[in-house]
Amino acid sequence: MAGGAREVLTLQLGHFAGFVGAHWWNQQDAALGRATDAKESPGELCPDVLYRTGRTLHGQDTYTPRLILMDLKGSLSSLKEEGGLYRDKQLDAAIAWQGKLTTHKGSPPLTTATTPKPLIPTEASIRVWSDFLRVHLHPRSICMIQKYNHDGEAGRLEAFGQGESVLKEPKYQEELEDRLHFYVEECDYLQGFQILCDLHDGFSGVGAKAAELLQDEYSGRGIITWGLLPGPYHRGEAQRNIYRLLNTAFGLVHLTAHSSLVCPLSLGGSLGLRPEPPVNFPYLHYDATLPFHCSAILATALDTVTVPYRLCSSPVSMVHLADMLSFCGKKVVTAGATIPFPLAPGQSLPDSLMQFGGATPWTPLSACGEPSGTRCFAQSVVLRGIDRACHTSQLTPGTPPPSSLHACTTGEEVLAQYLQQQQPRVMSSSHLLLTPYRVAPPYPHLFSSCSPQAVESIPVFGALCSSSSLHQTLEALARDLTKLDLRRWASFMDAGVEHDDVAELLQELQSLAQCYHAGDSLVD
Repeated sequence: MAGGAREVLTLQLGHFAGFVGAHWWNQQDAALGRATDAKESPGELCPDVLYRTGRTLHGQDTYTPRLILMDLKGSLSSLKEEGGLYRDKQLDAAIAWQGKLTTHKGSPPLTTATTPKPLIPTEASIRVWSDFLRVHLHPRSICMIQKYNHDGEAGRLEAFGQGESVLKEPKYQEELEDRLHFYVEECDYLQGFQILCDLHDGFSGVGAKAAELLQDEYSGRGIITWGLLPGPYHRGEAQRNIYRLLNTAFGLVHLTAHSSLVCPLSLGGSLGLRPEPPVNFPYLHYDATLPFHCSAILATALDTVTVPYRLCSSPVSMVHLADMLSFCGKKVVTAGATIPFPLAPGQSLPDSLMQFGGATPWTPLSACGEPSGTRCFAQSVVLRGIDRACHTSQLTPGTPPPSSLHACTTGEEVLAQYLQQQQPRVMSSSHLLLTPYRVAPPYPHLFSSCSPQAVESIPVFGALCSSSSLHQTLEALARDLTKLDLRRWASFMDAGVEHDDVAELLQELQSLAQCYHAGDSLVD
């Protein structure tokens, strides 16, 4: 692409973010492996957006994620904090080395060529995200927060205020800033940052402070934040549920203030105190209590909805995508996905889309309830993994088309017309890709209709939507907060939150909710 890649720097903050991130990077690695296969067509997605070239002190070419991740003491299992790629007697020198990097414009050099990958773990053996991460990381990627523990009941990072305080400490703030400068300064055209951040615990505060730092230091760059929540919770865990509610509310409001766009991602049915059953996928069997399963599904959706700013040809920048979806203060969006997209043998894309009828085709992934009956203000939609031969209807000449979709001459036209029929007068952006989503191990076996060996890749239909469902969701969050007797939760307040902060939070939530009132739209 002319002008080179439009680079993105990824921040992963928290342990569930680590799970989602491990699946995400495994997917990028699987796609890289396919891209070097001579039988594969040229890639539609540009790996240089997410990866950086480098060289070890021994002259080995490397290709590693442009990534900074933060987690707690005890969360890495056998993974070394400095990674395994630059392992050397002079390791300290390798980590500290800031010499210029040689950029290779040809096919990306794969670290896997000379460095064997670990064996694929069994599901039963997976305890932490590093157990199934199959990608080598740069020594500057992993930043451990040593003052808090991953395991045990004591010394946990539980509250928003604790997380904010971490990045107020000079030690951690300077460490993050140094790593940011290391990655940013080698970029030719940095389009922005994507933050994968746990919302349910103290990492919501870490994420809020990190987003604030990025906004201050890199104004004009896109900051898209994915607020992650693991699956289901139960009424019996009172303190954990109250903390989750407070962390989620504080995280959403503060991240929205400092990000270009914020999207909650969860397989749960609700962000509030009332437990709702996890979402259902017609073609998946998953265990909502397993982070390994939940994170795989969310990573599948994430890899699909982020396609626009990772394209080789005619990419949509992060800033432009955020501007399109966030007009009139609507900086929070919802996500949804159909995993896998159902296309039966012999069917065309128009056939498959017509089977949905007037129903919303995707499963909601932002814990905002069912989208039926809600209004969409703007949407970005990606359909991937459909063979070109199936894009249009192959009707016998003279046969009248059964629908207007069957009369379309390209797959792009089919998708655009379908969205126009589903959501008339709504601002829609759509992309149709041949590239499927790879589900090779260690991706879990979730597909109900196939044997584990039968599925290597799947088609996925994903969407980001500015939706009126957020009006009810954010108002319900505010209502749940007003019911709390904060005197009972002094431990949360003692972590660095004042009563005035809660009052301001309620006001901000209600103002944000009002942006999504169903009557507020560009087309009214």
